[in-house]
Amino acid sequence: MVVLIDTDILIDFLIDREPFTENAKNIIQKSQESIITAYMAAHSITNIFHILRKMYSVSERKQRLMDLCKIIPVVEIGHDLIVKSLGNNNFDDIEDCLQNECARAVSADFIITRDIEGYVHSEIQAILPDEFLLKIKTGNP
Repeated sequence: MVVLIDTDILIDFLIDREPFTENAKNIIQKSQESIITAYMAAHSITNIFHILRKMYSVSERKQRLMDLCKIIPVVEIGHDLIVKSLGNNNFDDIEDCLQNECARAVSADFIITRDIEGYVHSEIQAILPDEFLLKIKTGNP
């Protein structure tokens, strides 16, 4: 099963954000165990780097993101994905649309996110972390 992990889940994992930490860690662990094939969008890195600026120094943020990149491969974002996202009128939020395009680029089965509403018009099904983990547990992809 191939998934794209949305930025919010990655942040939950990186900063132990409660009450979401356990699900985020379980999803990352499933990737490490090759139970799933997980990806993250390139722009998630820059967004996370910016969001964590008040919590960690530059070197700490870089190290955390470097460690994350060792676990989860990054989907490259080039001209074509940007243009597709900008031309997609189904999304009001360009960041969500870009996540959708990255998920399409890797033929993801799901986008794991806590922002289901942002993906109402996504071609790839958005799924909450706990629902995704239940699917894995029950063997019901």
